[in-house]
Amino acid sequence: MKTLLLSTSLVLLVGGAMAQETRHTNVIRPDAVKWMENPAYPRGVQIATLVGDPTKAGETVVQRIKFPPNFTMPPHTHPFSEIVTVIRGTIGTNSGEKPEKKGGLLRPGSMWVYPAKHAHYAWTGDREAILQVQYTGPGGIEYVNPADDPRKVR
Repeated sequence: MKTLLLSTSLVLLVGGAMAQETRHTNVIRPDAVKWMENPAYPRGVQIATLVGDPTKAGETVVQRIKFPPNFTMPPHTHPFSEIVTVIRGTIGTNSGEKPEKKGGLLRPGSMWVYPAKHAHYAWTGDREAILQVQYTGPGGIEYVNPADDPRKVR
């Protein structure tokens, strides 16, 4: 009887542990994130796509963007509405077609939403900043000033 009780307990414990492990369908650890430069962004900016395909319409996309220290992202728009969260570092952001560093830098955990086709820009402080951006694809970026578009300069 004790053996049966012990065996049943072990099966329940192991079964419970296995059930907990299968709850996640896709876990991405920070050290597994693959950062890449993207020709649509200025040199020094790196992007990692965590979920989805930014080239496909209707696809939910989660990307991380890494900005270098003392960097200004030129005014630009996207064809999608974006939800942005600061993951690491500090960053300022504002609406408009001319970059003016008005307002304080936002710390990790801060979040904002920009609507589609809304001109905005960003700047970092003296440390690298990482943002997480979520949107519905397809992706894209258009610079307010065509001279800021690195695809035309490279």
